[in-house]
Amino acid sequence: METLLFLFPQFNYMAPKEEACFKMFGPQHSQAPKMKDDFSRQKDKERKSRLSLFLTKSGSHENVSPHKKTNTPPSNISPEAALQWSDSFEELLKHSDGVESFSQFLRTEFSEENIEFWLACEEYKTIDSETKLLSKAKYIYTVYIESEAPKEVNIDYNTKVAIQKVMAKPTMSCFEAAQIKIYSLMKKDSFPRFLNSDIYLGLTRKKGPGANMFRRRSRSCVFNDRGEATNEPLAW
Repeated sequence: METLLFLFPQFNYMAPKEEACFKMFGPQHSQAPKMKDDFSRQKDKERKSRLSLFLTKSGSHENVSPHKKTNTPPSNISPEAALQWSDSFEELLKHSDGVESFSQFLRTEFSEENIEFWLACEEYKTIDSETKLLSKAKYIYTVYIESEAPKEVNIDYNTKVAIQKVMAKPTMSCFEAAQIKIYSLMKKDSFPRFLNSDIYLGLTRKKGPGANMFRRRSRSCVFNDRGEATNEPLAW
């Protein structure tokens, strides 16, 4: 019987299936464990993709406009209002239309997760229920923080680990360090490009029939027709 099992290990039902297959088909099939790991990783990626699709379809990103997302900015923004946003990134974030237009721009660069994460953190800091705080913290961590999350933001390893450690009992400030980093990234990197984008320039140049569009100018140095310096602003 031992001789039979040695020649035909597939009949040894006590042996692991991988071992039996290896003995049956020879060394050329020694890649079976690796194939199994690759298959597991592929299944994990598919699971995360389905989660991302589900979040998008269900509107689970409750901190972003629930309406259909397009790359077309709101149509009711006046050029004067849009020009105010160029004063600073902080000024832009004060206006809902500014946030929406900036979000549209980030979608063209495939980085909309940054503004969505920042908005989620802003809402998180307003929650006064311990139960809701825990639920919201888990949502933010699952969607934006953990490795290979559907909307993973670009933060350093130490910040990510620090957040992970407090997830069992999250605090009001557990996302603060990550939020500051993403805010700085948007302000220094994305915001200047937004001001030069077609989306923003299209808003500032928009005008109705017969309307005159003026661009704001610094009062520091303006010259009149006689070549004299004056503090009176001129339109151009």
